[in-house]
Parts: sequence; structure tokens; C-alpha cells
Amino acid sequence: MRTRREVARRVFAKEFNSSRYRLGGNAEKEPVYVLTPLGLKCNRIFVIGALIEKEETKPDSEVLRIRIADPTGSFLGFVGKFDPEAKVSLTEIDIPSTVAVTAKARLLERGGRIIPFIRPETINLSDFESRDYWILETAKATMKRIEMMRGDSELARLAREKYNPNLEEYKEMVVSALMRLKEEVEISEEVEESIEESIEEEILDLNDLF
Repeated sequence: MRTRREVARRVFAKEFNSSRYRLGGNAEKEPVYVLTPLGLKCNRIFVIGALIEKEETKPDSEVLRIRIADPTGSFLGFVGKFDPEAKVSLTEIDIPSTVAVTAKARLLERGGRIIPFIRPETINLSDFESRDYWILETAKATMKRIEMMRGDSELARLAREKYNPNLEEYKEMVVSALMRLKEEVEISEEVEESIEESIEEEILDLNDLF
């Protein structure tokens, strides 16, 4: 029987990089999840951003360290022999490039520190339009999680207990990402109006949620 794959979630780098707590993995073959400060329980994530770093961790290690940047920060990732599809793709992608990445979400414990990182399963070249829509969809998902954190769900209670997050800080992160997109995006005349309207709608939606 084939195991069903976990859904790849959308999350900004700032929220993911603040994660310090894992769930699951206690039984054999039980999935491991990263719990973010806004109560996202993720085993896999989907990111579209700029590949800004690609280098071997050590000479002849066959492990590549990468960084993928979004408007809020960057994701640290490692690609090795257990990720053959991603590693082959990386050899053909230059820095900087816009890439779409589906990856495992993981936490690394080292020297008393907990470091969130991703283990890409697939990496493919993408484009600015796809990146822009990823930012919009991730902003929507983040806004919903902020609202969820005001409730009494099990994940909201656990996230408050483990992180006690400043919801206003994450609200400002979403607004900043959308405003940066609005200011910096370069798009063709054919899609300019529709994308700008979408950005305006997402910014206005913040007023409804907060």
C-alpha cells in the first residue's frame, strides 16, 4: 500500500526560521512535523523564491548548502545523495535564479541551538509571475493562521504555550511582504492590472482580519 504524501504548506521564511518545536516521529515510520510560531504543523513546504546561495558544505562532501530568499528572509537548505532529483536539477541552475522548491521541513539540533532547514525533494526554475502569486497565497495563509491563533484550537494553544508569539509582529511581516511586492514587481502590461488589484485586495483584507 502506497503511503500518502503530506501536503506541502506555504510559509514565509521569517515564520519558518522562528520554529523550534517538532511533533511526531515517536513511532516507527511516524511523520515528523515542524510546529511554527503561528501553529502551522508542516512536514513538507512549498516555496518560490530566489536561489541566492549554492555551495558544497565541505570539499567532496557531495552535500550542497543552499539558500532560497523570499520577502521576509531566507530558507536554509541541504541537498545530498538522498535527494537525487533535486541535486541533478541544482547542477543546471545558476545563482541568482527564481526557483520553485518542494521540500521536507526539518529542525537541526547543534551545539544547544535548533536550526530550521529544508531538504528539497524537487527544485525547478520558475518565473517572477509565479513568485508573485506565491507571495500572495502565502500572505493569505499566514493571515488565516494569525486569526486562528486568537482561537482555542489544539494547535493554537500549543503554539501559544511553546512560543507566545507576537501576532502584531507577524501581521507587520505580511503587510511588509505585500507592500514590497507592490513596489518591486516588474510585470507585463497584460497582467499588470490583475496582479496590482490582487495585491490591493490582500492589503485591504488585513483590515477585516485585524
